[in-house]
Amino acid sequence: MSTQGQNIAPILVIGGTGKTGRRVVERLQGLGRPVRSGSRSSGIPFVWEDESTWEAALDGVSAAYVTYYPDLGFPGAKEVVGRFAALAVERGVRRLVLLSGRGEEGAVAGEDALKASGCDWTVVRASWFNQNFSESFFRDPVLSGELALPTGDAVEPFVDADDIADVVVAALSDDRHIGKTYELAGPRLLSFHDVARELSAVTGRTITYVPVSVDDYRAGLRELGEPEEFADLFTLIVDGRNANLVRGVQDALGREPKDFADYVKETAPTGVWDA
Repeated sequence: MSTQGQNIAPILVIGGTGKTGRRVVERLQGLGRPVRSGSRSSGIPFVWEDESTWEAALDGVSAAYVTYYPDLGFPGAKEVVGRFAALAVERGVRRLVLLSGRGEEGAVAGEDALKASGCDWTVVRASWFNQNFSESFFRDPVLSGELALPTGDAVEPFVDADDIADVVVAALSDDRHIGKTYELAGPRLLSFHDVARELSAVTGRTITYVPVSVDDYRAGLRELGEPEEFADLFTLIVDGRNANLVRGVQDALGREPKDFADYVKETAPTGVWDA
């Protein structure tokens, strides 16, 4: 950043306890940057559904990492993110880095709403995360030994949350990323058959992949009390729109992204997949 004042002012990380937010917080703290973690449980809470929490979270902030839950592509997200970005700029926050999803038309509308605020923006469009298998909705299926998903034989270039966090921190810290959209992916296209095989090999357990219909998966989400719209996100994999490698990690960081095999080798010793 160019001025001492900006280095002293905190950076707001929305979703600071989430998969990418937690890593962004850790990296910024490691760089000696003041950070304000924005979540329901924060000292200064941030709640997307409660706009009265936004102003205090933005007070005195120089920049923000914006992650929208449950997903930027879901109905209503673009309006909410647009109002937040406008308030941020009104409160003097110039730099906004937005986490988006590759291939999501609804998410692009959210990106446009953020840009309309007049902020200095960077958009980080991520493929599906490696960490979905260890910190999110695929972990329980891995523990049960069966990945039952509506993905057929489709492939996805899973990206690591550490790589996403490194790109976000670069974008928050360096003016050369202003106005850039980075599409992030890992170095390989993997099917869920491949994923099950690699998880099995490293964990020493038998993990199988069982293709199911979208309707069956939607019914399962309903039983778990999860948003049914999550089932629609599988379209991004099944129709092949993201079945290609992109170079956002290389362009932003000047290095190669982490491979899924390395993620599995690093994660297995933590015990997260011990049945």
